[in-house]
Amino acid sequence: MSAVRHATGPDAGAVWHYGDPIREQRRLAAGEASVDLSHRPVFSVAGPDRLGWLNNIASQKLDDLAPGRWFTAYILDAHGRIGHVFGGVDDGAALWASTEPGHLDALLAWLRRMQFAARVEIADRSDSHAMAIAGGPRIVPRDQLDEVLGEQRAGTWAADALRIEAGQPRIFVDTDDKTIPNELANPDGVILGAGVHLQKGCYPGQETVARVYTLGRPPRRLTRLHLDGSAEALPAVGADVLLDGRTVGRVGSSARHHELGPIALALIKRNVPADVPVLVDGIDAAQELIVDPEVGLHVRPRLR
Repeated sequence: MSAVRHATGPDAGAVWHYGDPIREQRRLAAGEASVDLSHRPVFSVAGPDRLGWLNNIASQKLDDLAPGRWFTAYILDAHGRIGHVFGGVDDGAALWASTEPGHLDALLAWLRRMQFAARVEIADRSDSHAMAIAGGPRIVPRDQLDEVLGEQRAGTWAADALRIEAGQPRIFVDTDDKTIPNELANPDGVILGAGVHLQKGCYPGQETVARVYTLGRPPRRLTRLHLDGSAEALPAVGADVLLDGRTVGRVGSSARHHELGPIALALIKRNVPADVPVLVDGIDAAQELIVDPEVGLHVRPRLR
């Protein structure tokens, strides 16, 4: 396989594609390919208090996390804004997790400041373990990575295209320093998106999440953009979303999808009509709602 790698950005050094990104997408969508994400940092939290301690400081319910079940969690500031993200799995003895490239040191420093008397051991495991997508997200020993990945592999292009199609935001790419979880996903039962549980004890930022959920109408909504296919380039991460010359949002990740064509994720102001075209980095785009900006307990009856 002829690997083409990212030269810059958060995925620098990772394989973008192996020469046939459209075929790679189809194989990945069919569960017939794997993705090497070993450039993403990995850490572990061991000790008898690990799940209860993390449950008290993170947005996800982790105190009863079953071994082997993958989770995603946010660390929020006092105003409910996303400051850190991690996802992983507990093996019954330790929790193994991964975060975004360039963000591990800040996350571990924050966790250690919050450790106090908790019986936990926090360690950077990036040298010994790696992240991969192989039948789902996995964290595996690095010396087993090639075996886990197998022969049929896809690059990050394929993974990003399918993620954007599914409306799954990548924190720090599809978000900014003002993003709150309510802007990213509609409530579904007791879970708000991938990283927030609404029926658990207090944690930093919980009041903002609960208030916006109860009243509805977060400031912005996650939106999938269908970009003009005649444009040669894709929009830059962080580029403004314009409507009649006014900035109404920001674009995050984008990719050329094997069926949908060029697509992107954007955070757009709640009051922008969803049926009007917008302009992104000089590219015309149509909107497709992922998050209903009116959703909350005040409209819960219509969701039943």
